[in-house]
Amino acid sequence: MGIVAGLDSAPDFTRIVVCDTDTGAVLRQGYAPHPVQGPDAGRSPDVDPQAWLLSLGEAASGGLLEGVQAIGVSAQAGALVPLDAQGNTVRPAMTGGDKRAQVAAADLVDALGGREAWAQAVGCVPGAAQPVTKLRWMARTEPENAARTAVLLQAHDWLVWQLLGRPVRRTTDRGGASGTGYWAAATGAYRPDLVELALGHQAMLPEVIGPADAAGTTPEGLMISAGTADTMAAAFGLGIGLGDAVVSLGASGSVMAVHPEPLVDGGGMITSLADATGMHLPVVTTLNAVRALRGTAELLGLPDLESLSDLAMKSTPGAHGLVLLPYLEGERTPNLPHTAGTLAGLRRESMKPEHLARAAFEGMLCGLADALDVLRGRGVEVRRVFLLGPAAELPAVQAAAPALFGAQVVVPQPADYAATGAARQAAWALGVSQGALDPRTPPVWPGPVAQVLDPGEELAVGQAVRQQYVAVREQTHPGAFQQ
Repeated sequence: MGIVAGLDSAPDFTRIVVCDTDTGAVLRQGYAPHPVQGPDAGRSPDVDPQAWLLSLGEAASGGLLEGVQAIGVSAQAGALVPLDAQGNTVRPAMTGGDKRAQVAAADLVDALGGREAWAQAVGCVPGAAQPVTKLRWMARTEPENAARTAVLLQAHDWLVWQLLGRPVRRTTDRGGASGTGYWAAATGAYRPDLVELALGHQAMLPEVIGPADAAGTTPEGLMISAGTADTMAAAFGLGIGLGDAVVSLGASGSVMAVHPEPLVDGGGMITSLADATGMHLPVVTTLNAVRALRGTAELLGLPDLESLSDLAMKSTPGAHGLVLLPYLEGERTPNLPHTAGTLAGLRRESMKPEHLARAAFEGMLCGLADALDVLRGRGVEVRRVFLLGPAAELPAVQAAAPALFGAQVVVPQPADYAATGAARQAAWALGVSQGALDPRTPPVWPGPVAQVLDPGEELAVGQAVRQQYVAVREQTHPGAFQQ
């Protein structure tokens, strides 16, 4: 079929991979940081979208895209680009979990009648990262900009539109739309009333096209696929399907899985997103993952997480009865926003550095296992867990995770999975246009190179550690997981 490119516009850089459409093999790569924008660069959530185009052009220089027939675009989720009636940006894009919007989020939750009302309406409860919340902030703080706003795009929508030469038609995909707070994965429809609730008036919204559809063709004849948000692109690049979950270890943690149906969670613990294939991607987040490890390392006077892991490996499963509930920043799963962490099981024999180190790893992983169980409790099948993030490479994580999760754990080698997912989407759209692929079945590319860890004989030990953790959690926070 030929060659395609996947473009990932991350918060700080653009990465491009050029792939063979049949095998998925990476043939060429490009990279460029976003240009520095003023004294607040890297600290302000406001970004001029032109920076994304400039780094895209630099990443694609040197003939990188020569011979490419189609491009897929992945970009950071939740980056709101408000346009006026002429298609010009009203203000810089609002990106990331914009802390300025936290009050606006609480305001919106109350305005619709609470968390359950939002979960029922669009499958998620507004937070600081959602575009709907940023609209509310703009309406309250920058009313003149809000009044001029006529069109609402996200980062990948805007980039696709620019690549196509700014046509009248503007498009998005299910994955990106499902994170806005004004499109419902359960119904596949926008909620314009929620845009008006947030912004104060209606605005034009991009057309949601199918996973294998093309957004259009550039003036040079290059096909541009639907595009999607980075989370969905990475899931597609990893090749996860039914029975697979992804646990991402950042400062906070997230657990997502592919499911054939949308999940509506009245308690708001599950965010009901759509994926890049026509399926659904329920997500559960925790506020405390690697930050619990870093805090423990600092407490023990250790220089890094590798040292903490080495120390933890000198202990044994269960950490001699020491249990850490890692709720250092409060917690979202379970919903305990104002709580603190708890260290339980202190006895003379457990008061050793290696046991505290072990308890930190087990506490972090048990918190993520709780999040996995939220999905399992709603009928989501979990046979394999893909473990992502630099901390996934730590021996203490790999030793404990399979038994605590009760599933096979796959640790993929670090790679540009969002860019690869965007390229795979481009190959799909190209194949459909040529009559070589079914619009319901994406191209089969090899899975990532990965370590595969099985619970094996440690499963019973892991479940005992989980029970020890759950007993402390229930004693400290009774009924925290009751819906």
